[in-house]
Amino acid sequence: MPESRSFLDRTFRLSEHSTNVRTEFIAGLTTFLTMVYIVFVNPTILGNAGMDKGAVFVATCVAAAVSTLVMAFYANYPIALAPGMGLNAFFAFTVVLTYKYSWQQALAAVFCSGVLFFVLSVFRIREYIVNAIPKNLKLAISAGVGLFLGIIALEQAKIVVASPATLVTLGDLTQWSAILCLVGFVLIVALTARRIVGGILIGVLAVSVMGIPLGLATYSGIVSMPPSLSPTLFQLDFSRIFELTFLIVIFSFLIIDVFDNAGTLIGVGVRSLRRPTDA
Repeated sequence: MPESRSFLDRTFRLSEHSTNVRTEFIAGLTTFLTMVYIVFVNPTILGNAGMDKGAVFVATCVAAAVSTLVMAFYANYPIALAPGMGLNAFFAFTVVLTYKYSWQQALAAVFCSGVLFFVLSVFRIREYIVNAIPKNLKLAISAGVGLFLGIIALEQAKIVVASPATLVTLGDLTQWSAILCLVGFVLIVALTARRIVGGILIGVLAVSVMGIPLGLATYSGIVSMPPSLSPTLFQLDFSRIFELTFLIVIFSFLIIDVFDNAGTLIGVGVRSLRRPTDA
């Protein structure tokens, strides 16, 4: 065990950051449980565009795992990465269902925007863009990302529901999904206020266990074979690449990605992204 700790400390410089393996394990597990929703929500949203939900499920898991490992071992930065909620909603409901692109054509646009985003990052143009954003707008982007995720949680818990008059309205708070959401929220706030290590993790696990007898959560084993990636793997259609609308779609994906990424990074690490004049 000492050798393992020595390896982890040497690899991630835990002592230099005044932390240890136990703290990082709890923090990592908490982060996983708070963001694992994307593994289930992403296939549901992209399934509306006609994509195979099983293949999207596996692709989401692989993308999150690989990108997080790169962030850990290359950048040595404690940030977990996964597909974003803004892009998948724009992909399914705007590009495919509204603009009538096939999901293969939309996927090609995502690929092109990803290449451009990579170029912006390599040449540090993205850094200049983030530094050019005023400090108050940076904080507003972070708040906006948090509110977006919050409304998703409220909708999934049926605390807010669709309304033709006001777009959203208060749901039935007597439903178990709404009750457990509120109980979990209060529990997490209380544990965090008392500075209990792993308070968020305890809250998530407690609500998950309470949801099993109520039928809101199910246990179906630990290990199973994943669905096939073949229905969506490399299914890119560049047939409309020379159309003006296709270029607009690429630019839209790129803008959403840049600001969504900037807002998230600012939200979880404002101090590291500030300019010297902002400090």
